[in-house]
Amino acid sequence: MQDNHLFEYAMIRLVPLVERGEFINIGVGLYSSGHRFCDCVFHLDAERINALFKEVDVELVQQYVNSFEKICRGEKDGGPIAQLSMPERFRWLTASRSTIIQCSPVHIGYTQNPEKSLKRLFEEMVG
Repeated sequence: MQDNHLFEYAMIRLVPLVERGEFINIGVGLYSSGHRFCDCVFHLDAERINALFKEVDVELVQQYVNSFEKICRGEKDGGPIAQLSMPERFRWLTASRSTIIQCSPVHIGYTQNPEKSLKRLFEEMVG
């Protein structure tokens, strides 16, 4: 049986009008050094997004999400940031910024299975 290891996670938010600060959760990113795990899960509900924020180009947001995923997973075509170590990638992705894709403050927990924890957090916080 695996040991419990510390993990860090952040909600990933769509913030179409940064100056208003309104957002909806569209994903979760999770990092666990003990499990050597860094991944994220997204769901873009175009109908819901456009009902709340008519001006959002969901296809453009999907491109941003694709880049986020490539960086998080360290994929070769994710650019120079994707080639950093897991903790550096996670810190870069969760850093405070004024863009339409933002992360919540980072939270912590303990898990034996980071994949299951990521799925549970996604189901609870994004739907």
